[in-house]
Amino acid sequence: MGDDEIIKLFKETPYDYRWARKEEWKPAMMMVWKTFMKFESPDYSQEGIREFFEFITDDDIYRAFLNGTYRMMVALDGDRIIGVASLRNRNILSLLFVDEQYHRKGVGSVLLELLGSYVKDTNKEFIFHVKAAPYAVAFYRNRGFRATSDEQEKGGIRVTPMEKVL
Repeated sequence: MGDDEIIKLFKETPYDYRWARKEEWKPAMMMVWKTFMKFESPDYSQEGIREFFEFITDDDIYRAFLNGTYRMMVALDGDRIIGVASLRNRNILSLLFVDEQYHRKGVGSVLLELLGSYVKDTNKEFIFHVKAAPYAVAFYRNRGFRATSDEQEKGGIRVTPMEKVL
């Protein structure tokens, strides 16, 4: 799925969706951090907050992004990054964050749908996995994901493993 194809699929939306460019990594992670702190950090311990920050600022994940093994899609309102979704290991949603001003406008749903199509059509995987933060479990459930086990905690990070058959 090329960048132009993605934008054409969702021409009726006021936002653009495409694979992130190298220079967008830092602004994207800044938006992710700001959104995490507002909506998710209340559910985490200080250890969990620190773990999340270390994850999004890790040089290894940035290098994986640069070499194409950690795919990241952005949603844009003009030049402004308003949403981020990333994929690791072919079929695991790693991050999905939408700027607070754009919540409940379909941005997260479109990002999820685009990555799901990529997972199925390009990667030929038919199960889409996510470890959902407490704040996001209902969002994923409403989009066809089901919990595969109870909530887990590791390093202060609380998640519910979920999957969706594509």
